[in-house]
Amino acid sequence: MPLAGCFGNDDRPVQIVAIGDPQSLFSADARMPHAARLLRGATVEGLVGFDDEGNVAPALADRWIVTDDGLSYIFRLRDGKWGDKSDISAESAQTALQQAIAAQRGQPLGANLAVIDEVRAMAGRVIEISLQQPMPDFLQLLAQPELGLVHARRGAGPMTSKRASDSELRLSGVLLAPIAPEDRGLPPEEGWQEHTRKLRFSASGAEAALKLFAQGDIDLVLGGTFADFPRIASSGVSRGAIRMDPVQGLFGLAVVHADGLLSLAENREAIAMAIDREALAALISLGGWVATNRVVNPGLDGDNGSIAERWLGRTIEERRALATSRIARWRAAGRPVTPLRVAMPGGPGNDLLFERIAEDLKAIGLDSRRVSAAADADLRLVDVVARYPAAAWFLDQLACSAANTVCNPTADQLVVKALGEPDAVKRADLYASAEAQLTITNSYIPFGVPVRWSLISASINGFAPNRWAIHPLMPMAILPR
Repeated sequence: MPLAGCFGNDDRPVQIVAIGDPQSLFSADARMPHAARLLRGATVEGLVGFDDEGNVAPALADRWIVTDDGLSYIFRLRDGKWGDKSDISAESAQTALQQAIAAQRGQPLGANLAVIDEVRAMAGRVIEISLQQPMPDFLQLLAQPELGLVHARRGAGPMTSKRASDSELRLSGVLLAPIAPEDRGLPPEEGWQEHTRKLRFSASGAEAALKLFAQGDIDLVLGGTFADFPRIASSGVSRGAIRMDPVQGLFGLAVVHADGLLSLAENREAIAMAIDREALAALISLGGWVATNRVVNPGLDGDNGSIAERWLGRTIEERRALATSRIARWRAAGRPVTPLRVAMPGGPGNDLLFERIAEDLKAIGLDSRRVSAAADADLRLVDVVARYPAAAWFLDQLACSAANTVCNPTADQLVVKALGEPDAVKRADLYASAEAQLTITNSYIPFGVPVRWSLISASINGFAPNRWAIHPLMPMAILPR
């Protein structure tokens, strides 16, 4: 099946595949897989959303104001209707937003949303959200697909969806069609039908997605990670088709159990010291990758610069010598050391990653074995892109309430205290103290920033690499005039 022309509204939908389990597209879990987040963003608008460059854009709210103290966000809803044709009102939007927030309790995103003090319906189509403290990136948080508003079990667009399989390509997914502006409570646009197109959106394993892209059967592959990056070299895909997202986030190992060897923070630090981060990028020939051994990526909102990279001035050999002495001391006391179970998903990138980790651990006298991502483990790979560029996001991901791993209650208390601190300088100090606590605990062993990539053909428009690795589908359905 040949690719569509660069532009033009023909009968062939644009074929888009997100890497993931085919059924992940329809997941109803609170912690949505990547494909499900993209589908929700296309069919269930929130008060605000994202444009193709990852900037916050109007959605159900066509405009808003923020009070001078940063504690109140007031949104004016557009004059539109829900999927069941009832009016979008402040009261119905308030209920839908409260339900979306409640669904995230106990999830990392729920910890981020703790900054919200109250959601109020005001006169007409006006909603006010009051915060416990100023949050410069609050609109970024509100634009997350999980906070799309559902009324009568349906969203308000901007696209309609229906299940549609492609038997020739063996893809099951959905057919997405843009909703006309006048049907969304917006001014009509002349020539709308001639300047829009349908999308067929599916989820598939990386190997199949790359093969179909190389053959010209699909137009865009989304959601690539470190795990599958090495597949590109042998897929026949041109390097010019690759787009890397300049993301930040967590990419490292979380300590799952604090028992045996891992019961001591100094032994957990020994593992962290053994990892040769500079060698990781070479595994998959990835230039420009940013390594770090900090919990919080440097230079973000709430990072006051008081936390530095660890073990400055020590070579990898010096670090490993110290780590080896700690493991030897544990053994000398007659305590057992069993192979560490390391859980991570499949994929050639992760195959190489585990081999590298196993070699690094062997250098300090530890054996390891790999287990599946869902299996019980001692160490588990964390690979998550930041939702917004602030220290609070990183700390919330590793909170006791959100992570099924070793955690630090003192760090959580400091984050809660920061949430109620109105002074920005003091708040940053509290976040730094929380990071210091997690650093001392050694419950998370950072490698660096995550890796995210896409493959894009000449037929695609409305796509741009961005810091969040989120690529809304609606802009891809709009053709340039």
